[in-house]
Formats: sequence, structure tokens, C-alpha cells
Amino acid sequence: MGKDSEFYKEKKNHQTLRLRALLQELPGFVADYIYSKEMTSQTSTLVSYCYDLITFFNYIIEENPLYKGMKPADFKLDILEKISSEDIAEYQRYLELDIGSDNKTIHENGKRAIARKMAPLRGLYHYHLIHKHIKEDPTVLVPLPRLKKDKNIIRMNNYEVQAILNAVENGNEQMTERQRKYCERTKQRDLAILTLMLGTGIRVSECNGLDITDVDFVVNTITIVRKGGGQDVLYFGDEVHDVLKDYVDGERAAIAPKAKEGHEKALFFSMQGKRMSIDAIEKLVKKYAQMAVPNKHITPHKLRSTYGTALYRETGDIRMVADVLGHENINTTIDYYAAIEDEHKREAANAVNFHRKDN
Repeated sequence: MGKDSEFYKEKKNHQTLRLRALLQELPGFVADYIYSKEMTSQTSTLVSYCYDLITFFNYIIEENPLYKGMKPADFKLDILEKISSEDIAEYQRYLELDIGSDNKTIHENGKRAIARKMAPLRGLYHYHLIHKHIKEDPTVLVPLPRLKKDKNIIRMNNYEVQAILNAVENGNEQMTERQRKYCERTKQRDLAILTLMLGTGIRVSECNGLDITDVDFVVNTITIVRKGGGQDVLYFGDEVHDVLKDYVDGERAAIAPKAKEGHEKALFFSMQGKRMSIDAIEKLVKKYAQMAVPNKHITPHKLRSTYGTALYRETGDIRMVADVLGHENINTTIDYYAAIEDEHKREAANAVNFHRKDN
């Protein structure tokens, strides 16, 4: 159950093996830095760090004739002191947009993505600087992209929530007969996924990892594994109870799961009898959102925003919202739902009216 399930054990083992394989592609001084982060970072985060650092060293190899033919693993620590702040700035511009010789875009990153990809490089330099392996850190001389806080949180109102749930049950006139028949076969599952996410605010990864044993229909709870690896228990209401029970007793009971670790106990199955993947859940949400709310870009995270916003409106308790959503830092919640405060201010302005009369 929860983080002790076979699914999460297998997932952790897969990520660990992937991390080891990536470290073989990187210089030893990078491995030292990655190992220093193991106690405070998730393995999936370290895997992302490795990919970003491989991108950096491949860029150096591609752009500097002195390193042509080398592999990232060939670099020695002294390469860090040979790279100037101008080189770092140029790499940051490369991350923003790089056009290949065929005049086709190879990659394009926004400001947040650039800042995220620069983080492991800056961390690598900082690690070796404080350990006195190098004398200077050129990354501190290169400012990161300025990020603006966006108060325009995309979420759905009550009418739109009902519309997306109705789309699952009834489809729409644009659907072909084949699409309608397929949706009919997965109606209970799709309705259960959307209702659960809208009714608890769980992340798509948390939904993907749910086993049937993680659901308690007696006390209406689910046991989830947060993205940080911690376990949590969330309560759900009667509406979620009803649609989940219909699915478990109906479509799920009729599916023969694949005899493979991590599949047979899954809560949500694909038509092939496998655990619903994160990608499949994202596509499911997108499909019904395009039918019901075509003017908004709705993703699983927007369902989470919708739940968090509704909970904050009902309770006015930002700490409760942070706890239920699993935010480790309450400032994340405060920033995220700051837009609600603007709504409150507008309501307050309209609440006071002196009814000035003509003399």
C-alpha cells in the first residue's frame, strides 16, 4: 500500500538504474556533485540534473573545436576553470533558442525552463567552489531570466466543471460513432478519474500510482504518495465515493489485468489491462476538456488548481489548502491563490454602497 507497493518499488529501482547509467556518461567530478545531493533530492530530480549537464557538456564539445570528438565523460575538473562567464551567458542564450544548419528549430525554452536547466550547472560550480576544487564560479556573474509571478491562475468555474463531467457521460455531437463507442466502454473509468482529481486535488502522478488497496470506501480515503516520496491520506466526499465504487464494481471488475508487477493491483486500468500511465491520464483530461471547455487550456494540474481554489473559497484557510494539496512551503500556496484575494477586494468594493440620493 502507498509507497510500499510493488509499483513504487519498481519505479524507484528503475530510476536508480537510470541514474547510474547517466552518471557513466558524465565526468567523475559531476558524479561527486550528484552524490552530494542524494540525501536531499529525489532520484527523479537527479536524473533530470544529469540530462541537463549532459546537454551542457555536449554544447561545449559542439561549440569549441578543442573538444571535438570528446565525450562528456572525458572532461577533467579543470574544464570548469576554463569556462568564462561569457561562455555561460552564451550557453544560456543557446538554451533559449537554437537553430540548426537546416534552419529548423532544434529546441526552444521559456524563461522558467531555462532557469530550471541552469540550476544543476550553477549547483555544480557552487559545490566545487565551496570544496575549494576551483577558485571562481562564473555562473554567479550571469543573471538568470527574470520570472514574473502569474496571478492569472487557469481554473474552471462550477459551470465548466459540470460541462467536463457531462462530456464524459454524454460525449458531444462532433464525436464519430467509433469514438462514441470507445468512450462508452471507458465511461465509468474516465468519470472516476476526473471526479477524483477534481474532488481531491491530487497530482496526475499521484493518480497514476494509486492501487485498489489504497482506497478505503468505509471511511472515504485514499492513500497517496506525494512527489517528494512521502505518504499521505486524503478524504473524499460522497460524489467521489459513488463514481469510484461504480467503476471498481463495474468496468474495473470486468478487466483482466496483465500479470506483471505493478499492474494487477492498479486502481485505474487501460483497455489493455495495464496501469493507466501519466501520459494516458493527461490525454484523457485533454480530450474531454477540448469538448467542454475549448476556450481554456485544461490539464490535470488545472483540475488541481480548480479544487484548491474552490477549497480556499469555502474555507478561507490557506494553511488547510496547503496541507491538502501537499505544498511543503505555504508560500507556494499563497502565491498560487493570490488571485482569489483580488476577487475578495472587488467583492468588498461592491459591498459598500451609500446610495447617494439626488437633492
